[in-house]
Amino acid sequence: MLSRRIFLQQIGALAAASATLPVLADISAKKPFFEISLAEWSLHKALFAKKITNLDFPEITRKEFDIEIVEYVNQFFKDKAKDTTYLKDLLTRCKDNGIRNHLIMIDAEGYLGDTDTAKRNEAVENHKKWVECAKYLGCKTIRVNSFGRGTAEEVAQAAVEGLGKLGEFAKTMGINVIVENHGSYSSNGQWLTGVMKQVNMKNVGVLPDFGNFCIKRSDGSEWGGKCVEEYDKYKGVAEMMPFAKGVSAKTYDFDAAGNCVETDYNRMMKIVKDSGFKGIAGIEFEGSMDEYEGIRKTKALLERVGQAV
Repeated sequence: MLSRRIFLQQIGALAAASATLPVLADISAKKPFFEISLAEWSLHKALFAKKITNLDFPEITRKEFDIEIVEYVNQFFKDKAKDTTYLKDLLTRCKDNGIRNHLIMIDAEGYLGDTDTAKRNEAVENHKKWVECAKYLGCKTIRVNSFGRGTAEEVAQAAVEGLGKLGEFAKTMGINVIVENHGSYSSNGQWLTGVMKQVNMKNVGVLPDFGNFCIKRSDGSEWGGKCVEEYDKYKGVAEMMPFAKGVSAKTYDFDAAGNCVETDYNRMMKIVKDSGFKGIAGIEFEGSMDEYEGIRKTKALLERVGQAV
């Protein structure tokens, strides 16, 4: 039989040990400074091949990857922006799977930096339905393009005007309008931040993409030809972060340890963290491996780096 003194000593030791457990648990369960979302473009091969549809996206995001925030691409429901029956179905699927709608990436609606005034104004009008769609779906943001043809100064001035007009409309609905570095002038960090400073609106910002920093291609296009001049991605992201309302965690390939080959994620995410950012990092896998595998690898990388930086 234990003596009373030994019994009390053991109880005291157990109490002391248990008191440290919450501290240890807190350390091991350190949360990243950002949330993780899934950009629908990560599944673009399956979507274009009709293996899945935009309506499947919420369930796949939750059940396959255990991610609760999504970023849509308008190309995959391009004729549904005003189709409330379709949008209600999409919202039901989101609710059933515990999904939060965050963003819609907008393409093929005209260039907000078009130096032709009529075309630029048409682009602004074309984007308004997507602002309304974003509002209906409970998204916070739409991502747009600031392309245009002309000198850097000409396109910048046109982008300031186009983004300003769309930003004013979006402000009435509480929606953000953000520009991604998506080729040509927009992939030059100094150019894009210069545009943001001139627009000077709280709901107009940027979406730094870790992989889109080609500022000149062999055929003069935004995306098509071989890249012949690239902006420094780390410099570009650092310049853009003061205006960022999200970041796009682009990946292509991974080494045996699960690190991204083309981007030093520890360095990049430290830049993001040091800016004071506490928003959402969207997974955008674009490599040649199986899309589901690439998404899982990118998520694991973000979670690991989020613990480390």
